[in-house]
Amino acid sequence: MANIDRWFLRIAVIYTLVAMILGITMGMREDFTQAPTHAHLNLVGWVSMALYALVYRQYPAAAQSRLAMLHFWVANIGAVLLTVGVYTQMAGMPSLVFIVISGSFITIFGMLIFAVIVYSKV
Repeated sequence: MANIDRWFLRIAVIYTLVAMILGITMGMREDFTQAPTHAHLNLVGWVSMALYALVYRQYPAAAQSRLAMLHFWVANIGAVLLTVGVYTQMAGMPSLVFIVISGSFITIFGMLIFAVIVYSKV
């Protein structure tokens, strides 16, 4: 897919801005209950997406894979669901634990797609 590296980098910036806003909000309120959400946003959102962008930029054959677009959407759906799930857990909504689990599995599925791309195109 053309420009998959840019898509991943741009979404990574969005995730880190949201994580920064959450971190600043926690600091202002002196309530760090959502620290796990902040950490997941930074790691799964910012770091993972930015690293995907760099790999796709470095290895154009990987970026041209038919799986690259699927990887983008699966990785982002997983990141959003995982983060929302962690947020609800930290906010005391245990009935939404399925969101954490589904987000986790979708995130792992995204990494498996990436692994296939890396091992077949890099």
